[in-house]
Amino acid sequence: MAKKITIMFSCIGRRVSLLRSFRQAAQKLGLDCRIIGTDTRQTSPALHCCDQKYVVRPVKERGYAAEITRIIQKEKVDLLVPTVDLDLAIWARQNAQLKKVGCTVLISKPGVIKICQDKRLTFDFLKKHDFGTPCTLTPQQALKEKKFPYFLKPWDGHASRGNALVNDLEELKFYAKRIPNCLVQEFIDGQEHTVDVLIDFDGEIRCIVPRRRIETRSGEVSKGITAKNPIVIQQCKELIEALAAGPGVVTIQCFVTLENKVKFIEINPRFGGGVPLSIKAGANFPRWIIQWWLGQNPKIKPDAWQDNLLMLRYDDAVWVPNKGTS
Repeated sequence: MAKKITIMFSCIGRRVSLLRSFRQAAQKLGLDCRIIGTDTRQTSPALHCCDQKYVVRPVKERGYAAEITRIIQKEKVDLLVPTVDLDLAIWARQNAQLKKVGCTVLISKPGVIKICQDKRLTFDFLKKHDFGTPCTLTPQQALKEKKFPYFLKPWDGHASRGNALVNDLEELKFYAKRIPNCLVQEFIDGQEHTVDVLIDFDGEIRCIVPRRRIETRSGEVSKGITAKNPIVIQQCKELIEALAAGPGVVTIQCFVTLENKVKFIEINPRFGGGVPLSIKAGANFPRWIIQWWLGQNPKIKPDAWQDNLLMLRYDDAVWVPNKGTS
């Protein structure tokens, strides 16, 4: 009888490609794979690609963690894969409890999550460890310095929501009042990169794949290309070592300036939306993660992924009979 694995994705949203990558990896390893998905809406596309789907209460609503934990126990979930920033802190706190019921969570420690999700703490961490990063100010400090242009964002934001580029004093005053928990950063002129870093269950960095961003939509890359930039790879390795993040995939955003300097802007301790490009290029993160779960030690060549692989995304559809889903 084939060994079974039950994988659960929380807040699954549109992560159809990631779901399919895990399913394919499990099947190629000879496993009987069940995929469980949760979301707050029946109309989540990826939810309908799961073997079992659950519509649950919002993350910020009281009782969310208990509800998801009951599902994990009911479905005997082996591996929990968070997909967005919303519930990372919850699973970091619940990690030990879930281990007791046999569920492995791809999550960093609570302290790591806190640093990554508060962009003020991210800036402090990067400066403390001498990593390049944009100068970060409060709106009041920026009003005094007036070194335009500036990039504004919420210090606790995600998915590029509430971000704004301002070019003068009037724009700064306007957006600073309208962006909640507003943080101001110097504008960096350069090529934006997103970097997928894979960390094993022992905390070792096993593979790093930079991707140059060509175009984004709703905060997620729609066009990108893999890029074997040795400076970016080395600095991301040093950053993750200093942060002690993992296990799983950590997604780093940075700019490579015209002077070939790396400026880090964000660290997301989860799978990024553009990770299917890295997987397609040969960095088979789902397969290696499942092998670690099995107790195996896959032979991973860190640079054996395809350079200059271009991803051009387009819209696809999931067809569902209308039974009160809207």
